[in-house]
Amino acid sequence: MIALSEAVKSGAIPNAEIVLVLSDNADAGGLLAATERGIETLVVERSSRKRDEHESEIIAALKQRRVDLICLAGYMRMLSSSFVETFPRRILNIHPSLLPSFPGLHVQQQAITHGVKWSGCTVHFVDNTLDGGPIIAQRVVQVLDNDTEDKLAERILEQEHQLYAEAVALVISGNFSVDGRRVVKRGRVIYG
Repeated sequence: MIALSEAVKSGAIPNAEIVLVLSDNADAGGLLAATERGIETLVVERSSRKRDEHESEIIAALKQRRVDLICLAGYMRMLSSSFVETFPRRILNIHPSLLPSFPGLHVQQQAITHGVKWSGCTVHFVDNTLDGGPIIAQRVVQVLDNDTEDKLAERILEQEHQLYAEAVALVISGNFSVDGRRVVKRGRVIYG
């Protein structure tokens, strides 16, 4: 959230405004950071509610604020088909691996365990699959011989902050097309 906020403020994501930071966790660090930046925040707790009830409240809040693009970060739950269909190709997610490799959780440990030499991060459109929507952008990070899960995660996070802003700028520009699982840049794209 902070990286996207800074990218909007600097003009790296042109023609954009963050209108809401929403979380299902009242203690999420992004809420405090958003408040400090003068961005509206909202907590919609899951508690013991049914998924459709919880998502309906989120959808209503997003529609009320006329949100054009939803950027997920750390939202550790798959969205329902009805949620995704309400915002087609308007929900982005950042994932700390080079999808389609290592979807889901504990991806840095999976990369180390599998012995891959390269990992990274992916920004993709959200669809009805686990980390399986069309890939907008990726950034490669070398897996070092002495890496731990935490060390690798830290290096990937640095790249995530840059990559997410670039991907959001591309989507907002509209200079892309979707071909299966690939997002292809069209024409000349200018970032800030």
